[in-house]
Amino acid sequence: MFDFIQEFNLPAESWFWLLLCSLFVGMAKTGVAGLGMLIVPILATVFGGKLSSGLLLPMLSMGDIFAVWYYNRHAQWSYVGKLMPATIAGVLIGVFTGNLINDVQFKAIIGAAILFGLIIMIWQEWRRSKVTQTIPNNWWFSSLMGFLGGFSTMIGNASGPIMAIYLLSMRLPKNSFIGTGAWFFMIINLFKIPFHIWVWETINMETFSLNLLMFPIIMLGAFIGFWIVKKIPEKPYRYFVIITTLIAAIRLFYS
Repeated sequence: MFDFIQEFNLPAESWFWLLLCSLFVGMAKTGVAGLGMLIVPILATVFGGKLSSGLLLPMLSMGDIFAVWYYNRHAQWSYVGKLMPATIAGVLIGVFTGNLINDVQFKAIIGAAILFGLIIMIWQEWRRSKVTQTIPNNWWFSSLMGFLGGFSTMIGNASGPIMAIYLLSMRLPKNSFIGTGAWFFMIINLFKIPFHIWVWETINMETFSLNLLMFPIIMLGAFIGFWIVKKIPEKPYRYFVIITTLIAAIRLFYS
């Protein structure tokens, strides 16, 4: 095992950050919102932007397995179906434009979209009028969130806050929120893998071997996430997601 680890020729500091991010992947996928937005910049700093996106994707898919296994019965498939067409369009556009986009501009656009969604959601929370309840159910809102989610997940695995905004706007209970998101991300992440292998060439046998090495850490993080989410009641969990999503959005402007 030690010889196998040495083959990757990574310094001790890189191993530390990789192990920490693997733990965070498991926790984020099983409901500890906000951690996902810490993983992306850490891995990008250690391994480089494009390479880190391919390294992270199989790890996210491993985390999806645990989330789907545990929260499967709570998924609301109607919301997944609404998002899918626009999300797939966003992924495809992201595949062919990803190398042309300025990182600063990309982060600013995604951050602005998240803040826009947060404003609608908070308005909906405080002013429970007919108008505020109608906005999230409009086709343009789900199409906008789906497209931005697909585009941002292809470019930088950064769609977590956008999907959090959409699902919170639908006022889903805690377990349905996690279960619906789990299925959505599993489908989209599996859809992205061929593009990373054959178009961007950021996933290969070496990176996948490294992913497999991280599997037990992701599993540990997943079970820690299950335990934490069980301890948080419904309403505090909703506010917890709103706060961590807001922090993640603001961080995009200053990362």
